[in-house]
Formats: sequence, C-alpha cells, structure tokens
Amino acid sequence: MPNLGLSSTKQLLTLLGIAVVVFVFDQLTKLWIVNHFVYGASEAVTSFFNLVRVHNFGAAFSFLNNEGGWQRWGFTIFAAIVSLVILVWIARLSTQQKLEGVALALILGGALGNLYDRVTLGYVVDFLDFHWSGWHFPAFNIADSGICLGAFILILEGVFKRPSTDDDKE
Repeated sequence: MPNLGLSSTKQLLTLLGIAVVVFVFDQLTKLWIVNHFVYGASEAVTSFFNLVRVHNFGAAFSFLNNEGGWQRWGFTIFAAIVSLVILVWIARLSTQQKLEGVALALILGGALGNLYDRVTLGYVVDFLDFHWSGWHFPAFNIADSGICLGAFILILEGVFKRPSTDDDKE
C-alpha cells in the first residue's frame, strides 16, 4: 500500500506526544505560578530574570492586551483553527519530515496550552520575565516558548532545506 505522504502511526504518536508534553509542562508551570504568586507579584531569580504572575488578555507578548475583551473569543477561535490545521499538517507529513514534525508539535502544544487558558480563565497566565538595564522583555510562558521554538525551527528548516529532486520522490 503506498504511503500517500501520510505519517506513520509511530511518527504521528511521537509528534502528538511532544505536543502533549509541551501542553502538560505549560499547564503545570502555570498552576505552580497561580498557586504561589498573587497577580502582579514578582520575585527576582537572577539579576536579569524574574518570576512574575501576569494575565495576558491579548496575543503573544501582550499584543492587543487592552482592547476591550473581544480578544478572548477572537484568539480562542484563531488558536482552535490553527491547532486543527497543524494537526492535519502533522498527519500528512511524510516519515522523512521529522524536523518539520517536531517544530509543528512544539507549536501545537503551545497553541493548545494558551487555548486552554483562554477558554478556562479568559486570559493567558504569563510568568517568565527577562530584563536588562531597566528594559523588560514582555512576560511569556512555556507555551509561548514552544510556539517560538517551533516557528524558529520551521524557518531554519525552510532556509537550509535541500531542494527536493525527482529522485527524492521515488
């Protein structure tokens, strides 16, 4: 039976497992922050890194955070659609597209982590706060890290990917 470009069951389960690990780690870290920090509280860990509890009603890095509330359902719908598209994309990968699969799994796990927050809380819990010389990078979380790392891998893979030839398709 020809492969038709679909992932093997083992590859699909592995990639979904990566997404689940990102999702669970994200949720466990957010739960820890919520149980140990009051909203707005911050604790210095190093001279350039704090743990802080903030609520992000907007998109990545607090983009559109103060836009009146439409963001909750707008970003919820967007994240759900993106998650479904990525799931289909993963299922259609060939077994040779391992790095692309890992990148997509990281993005999927992160998208689902933030989607879960939006549905259950109405906002996303962010807690990683890096700063330098009075400048603070917007607080983020493990889900955001998975999304960014996955996107970075996809970009690198796209830049450095060897062009396919007709010989590769046989």
